[in-house]
Amino acid sequence: MSKTKNPPRLFLDVPLSENRELTLSPDTSHYICNVMRLKQGENIICFNGADGEYLCAVTLPHKKQTVLRIDRFLRPFAAAPDIWLLFAPVKKERTDYIIEKATELGISKILPVYTAYTNAETVRTERYRAQAVEAAEQCRRLDVPEIIPVQTLTNILKNWDINRIIFLMDESGGGQPALESFQTAAGKPAAILVGPEGGFSEEELLLLRRQPFVRGVSLGPRILRAETAVAAALALWQAAAGDWK
Repeated sequence: MSKTKNPPRLFLDVPLSENRELTLSPDTSHYICNVMRLKQGENIICFNGADGEYLCAVTLPHKKQTVLRIDRFLRPFAAAPDIWLLFAPVKKERTDYIIEKATELGISKILPVYTAYTNAETVRTERYRAQAVEAAEQCRRLDVPEIIPVQTLTNILKNWDINRIIFLMDESGGGQPALESFQTAAGKPAAILVGPEGGFSEEELLLLRRQPFVRGVSLGPRILRAETAVAAALALWQAAAGDWK
């Protein structure tokens, strides 16, 4: 017996409600017709980060002006936990991995940070957004993390809300174990900060440790790549204080 294929999911930045038609932009129409290869009458699941999830049908496939009919409400909107990610961009493929896994693991806001040892020539916010949208479509999230334009570490700390804890992934191993520290912050606004290849400079570590809202935490005895540290920290956060409980 053949298995029924699940409809693909698509993020649309437009209001969604039952019993209405949507005429899609040329870019989205091209994606549906030439990438997804959907035909007239086939279904697609749409969400917009606010109105929940809907089952739609392709009524007029066209590479420049596809029309969808919104047939049925599927799930109410549910926002991701209030946890932010601050990270120093690394090489392209590894940064792509960070954006993808952070989205899958429920991060609500992503803030790229320039540090002394940041190993990335350019930071493309639009690319990060596209990566986050694609990951949200694949993992059945109902929202997409907000991507903030890159800033220096100094500027971020200068304008930081002191009520939001920053958990610094401290490679020195001197911090409290991450899981224990995260458990004390359940229900509170928080952020996770992961440094670049080579870690933070001594000046940056001094600056961070002087901030009353920064807590150094440890991810164990081994030195992790930046992308591994992001995934490990977020998994621990979700287990301790997020929506895995």
